Amino acid sequence: MTSESPPPPQRTGLIGLIREMGPGYMQSAMTLGGGTAFSAIFAGAAFGYQLLWVAPLSMLLGVIVLSAVAHQTVHTDEDPFKAMKTYAGSFFAYAWGIGAILSSIVWQFAQYGLAAAMIVMLAGELGWTKPDTNGEQVASMPSWLAGALALAWCVTIGLLYDRSPRLVRAYETVLKLMVWLIIGCFVIVVIRMGIPEPGAMVRGFIPSWPKDVPVADGEPIKTVVVVVSGLSAAVGVNMLFVYPYSLRRRGWGADKAGLARADLIWGMLVPYTIAASLILIAAAGVLHYAEPELFEGKKISPAAVAKILASPDRLGPGVGAWVFGLGIIAMALSSITMQMLSSGFACEVMFGWKRGTRLHAVGTLMPAIGVLGAVVWGKMVMWVAVPTNVVCGLMLPAAYIGFILLQRSKRYLGENRPEGPLAKAWIVGMVVATLVLVVGLANVVITEAPGFWGRLAAAFN
Repeated sequence: MTSESPPPPQRTGLIGLIREMGPGYMQSAMTLGGGTAFSAIFAGAAFGYQLLWVAPLSMLLGVIVLSAVAHQTVHTDEDPFKAMKTYAGSFFAYAWGIGAILSSIVWQFAQYGLAAAMIVMLAGELGWTKPDTNGEQVASMPSWLAGALALAWCVTIGLLYDRSPRLVRAYETVLKLMVWLIIGCFVIVVIRMGIPEPGAMVRGFIPSWPKDVPVADGEPIKTVVVVVSGLSAAVGVNMLFVYPYSLRRRGWGADKAGLARADLIWGMLVPYTIAASLILIAAAGVLHYAEPELFEGKKISPAAVAKILASPDRLGPGVGAWVFGLGIIAMALSSITMQMLSSGFACEVMFGWKRGTRLHAVGTLMPAIGVLGAVVWGKMVMWVAVPTNVVCGLMLPAAYIGFILLQRSKRYLGENRPEGPLAKAWIVGMVVATLVLVVGLANVVITEAPGFWGRLAAAFN
């Protein structure tokens, strides 16, 4: 049994199982952010339903690795980072920890930019407007104020986590609610807009490789980039760092091994697959099948998508903006708080910045520099999220390899090292997950890196 916190009271039955689950939902809250949202929107708008298979497959591969992390964590009493350093090697341990901090910081800029854009838009819906050069009323809330509001929420929620076991539960409850708020918002979107090609939607869950999509004002949208972006968005190196420590905070030991697996399936795989699929279906229904002329290629912005959804023949004025806007805000804010948590965990175990100290608070709040994204990325378009996913994904394979080494370490797991045919299949699954990432990322880097910065700059113009 791990010793991070005392075990919670035992609960039985379905309701008890739902209440017990938490770490998996934390992973859902972290991965259901801007990267997932806009990878799904781009996939749907550009390729229709053809890439619906990416979200469930990518998360399934992630669950295979995370289930091994859970097995290792609940069956040993060793700190995960120290175990990685001792039994797999310092390179893998520090690549994992430093990657968690860096990816959390990198992604915060995009998340704050997205959250601020949606807050400004909703402020306009409430009447905070001014006339533009054409005399039309537009939202007038300053983006820095919207960013400050997002920051205040995230700092408050993020710092609650370490105060007490009761607050840990409260934090996880908030994240569960946000995950289902996201799903609920996009259920409404899909129901109101309908599914124009149900047969194509069903076929979309069967893996296929569509052709690149031409864009009138620039280079085509490449299938490999969107697919790899979706793979990288599903499981990030920072959420991989949070996961074992959230298990330890819960005090889960070997007796919770089954619960940990169920939590990954019902708290992470299922909500993520539902949410990502709904977003893609909604985007495909309008931007690919019904009115493809509305898709502006790489220049389309979150506000433009909200405006499209808010038209009278879809969700309706006001309703469309609120449903889409609240869904995106929930996705961004839940990801921001989890990324702060990841940074705090990493600083604690790598640098010895103990919980409850000012240094640990600094480590937790380090990614908050990303609030500048509310201003710096004020003109951000959704395509920016796609290469950002890929950049952050580059840090993940080393962590995967480290956990593969730990899973086969007799010195680390002792009698708890999985043996037999199923154990071998488990390792094969972990290797496949790693190879898919490595091959996909290598392909993108080789083909896209030469002109990356130019394309990134063009996304803001």
